[in-house]
Parts: sequence; structure tokens; C-alpha cells
Amino acid sequence: MLLALGMFVFSIDTLAFDDLNRRASWRHATSTRVGTRDATQFTGPGEETISLPGSVFHEIADGSVSIDDLRAMANTGDAWSLVDGRGYVYGAFVITGIDDRAKAFFPDGTPRQIDFSIELLRVDRDDA
Repeated sequence: MLLALGMFVFSIDTLAFDDLNRRASWRHATSTRVGTRDATQFTGPGEETISLPGSVFHEIADGSVSIDDLRAMANTGDAWSLVDGRGYVYGAFVITGIDDRAKAFFPDGTPRQIDFSIELLRVDRDDA
């Protein structure tokens, strides 16, 4: 298991992502001052996002089924716990976007390769 989002497991048999891109931000309010830099005040954590780009090949797994499962999860609007194979808990995330691109087709239209990217947004508190 590479990663689990709720009950969906990212693995070689489902979707194996190439990268895990994590971005966190923090908010600082500013107040203009004359003759010097603006005053700032830390107001709390901002957005935390994770992007999972990758490719799945038909000879290894049927990626379209896994992508459809993730779309169904996204349609609920629910937050899902994100945990990696080492047991590290990232927090609760919603699925905000799924991009997929099918290419290199078999004669019946089945794609040999699907490139995908899944976008996640953290929705729980840091101290939860």
C-alpha cells in the first residue's frame, strides 16, 4: 500500500502515483505603516493541498475503474482520512479535482495508458 484515502488504497493493483506533491501555507495579516515595512500578524494556517500525479497501464491494472471509484467518492463531498503505508496520518482530505488522459488505445477503444492527477484539500484542524 502506497497510500489510503478512506477505504481506497493506492497501490500497484489500483493507481500507483508517481509523485506526492504537498503544499501548505500560513496566513499573515498586514497593516500598512509609513516609512517602514508593513506590520504583520500570524492569523493561522492556510490551505494544505496534496497532488497525486501518475500513470496506470492496462497490462497492470484497470485504472478507469479506480478513477471512477475516486469520482464517486468525490461526488459525496465527504472528507476522507489520508494515511500512507508507514502509518503516517496526513489528516482529513476532500477530493477537489481529478484529471485523466487516456492514450495508446487498443482496437476496441480501451486505453493502454491513463495519465491522471488527483487534487486533495485538507479540511480538518491541525490539532485534531
